[in-house]
Amino acid sequence: MKILYICHRFPFPPKRGGKIRPFNMIRHFQQQGHEVFVASLARNKAEAAEGEGIKQYCSHYYAAVVSEPVQFARMILRLPLLTPSSMGYFYSPDLAKHINQLLAEQQFDLIFVHCSSVAQYVAHVTDIPKILDFGDMDSQKWLAYREFKPFPLNLGYLLEGLKMLRAEKQLATRFDLSSCTTKAELETLQSYQKAPATDWFPNGVDSDYFCPDPQNLDYEMHSISFIGRMDYYPNQQAMLQFCAGAWPLIRAKLPDAKLYIVGAEPSKEILALAKLPGVIVTGSVPDVRPFIRKTAAMVAPLKIARGTQNKILEAMAMGVPVISSSEAAGGIDAVVNEHFLIADTKEELARQALRLMTEPELRSRYAKAGRERMLSNHQWRYSMAHLDTIVNRCIDLHATKQLTQQEVQ
Repeated sequence: MKILYICHRFPFPPKRGGKIRPFNMIRHFQQQGHEVFVASLARNKAEAAEGEGIKQYCSHYYAAVVSEPVQFARMILRLPLLTPSSMGYFYSPDLAKHINQLLAEQQFDLIFVHCSSVAQYVAHVTDIPKILDFGDMDSQKWLAYREFKPFPLNLGYLLEGLKMLRAEKQLATRFDLSSCTTKAELETLQSYQKAPATDWFPNGVDSDYFCPDPQNLDYEMHSISFIGRMDYYPNQQAMLQFCAGAWPLIRAKLPDAKLYIVGAEPSKEILALAKLPGVIVTGSVPDVRPFIRKTAAMVAPLKIARGTQNKILEAMAMGVPVISSSEAAGGIDAVVNEHFLIADTKEELARQALRLMTEPELRSRYAKAGRERMLSNHQWRYSMAHLDTIVNRCIDLHATKQLTQQEVQ
């Protein structure tokens, strides 16, 4: 097949959540013998240059380089409109022109869109089978943000959430099939009662790359870690709250305890956490694995969390026990208190962290169980096998719809 693949983040290198899922789909389609035409955005020339590595996984790729100030201006211009500002941020006339040119010159068998914010480029197309992979339902994330923002800023998040909710419902009607990342996201999508067909397929984890270090199984007993981009508000909120609440309780019991906050682009507020006793803010690092592997546990106390948290999959695959919030655990196909732990209050976070930092046998049990669960339930090959069934279903649905329309005419 010839596939046009559109995504909101340029999918190479697959270093962050918004890039990992589309990259694995593109690679899978290419391995299946399909011709994949990738069209996406790059926030600057450096990102576009770094993304050139995608060429070995597709037949054609195009990165429309955009300017942050221009994209923010497009967001602001949509504030008085019904169109979500998010769609303004991810709109590029250059990308729209290139996609239209591809549609005019190529005979595509399938259009695959990852993320609702770029569905606008092909929403009008009706003669090609189309899948919209929402991934996460972004409207729900915006609506959740408002709970953590002060007045009147929270009203802006409420407005964007409602506008995105309206857009998601409209877009679902304009694609043959809509998909998402987890069962919970699927329930939200199906509650709209707008999509002709729905399905879901989970994120996987590269368990060969994210694996225990066979050369060094030692770890710092009295240490824990957090991994994630630190310019992302949910990650920032999680660590600021954790350090204000749970961390003093942990240090009171273990004065030599360490917390590694590992992730690129830390904000001023996150950098300031390094002033706290035992807190290390690494900033961007060439390889996150050594930092996570050497800790007794990885905490994921996110209160704003939709879809699958790749950080949890990666830590468990590396044999590092995970303590997650209930919100962050929703996209993990694993059993609480068997493969990972849940904690939602500062007291419970501290208690679970202290257990793993002081009980080596308990830490070893969760390390082994978590790794085994990733090998059995979060492998990309299983997820991609289901993706193939989704693609075939979409093509059949489109053919049936076209036949029905011809009969009516």
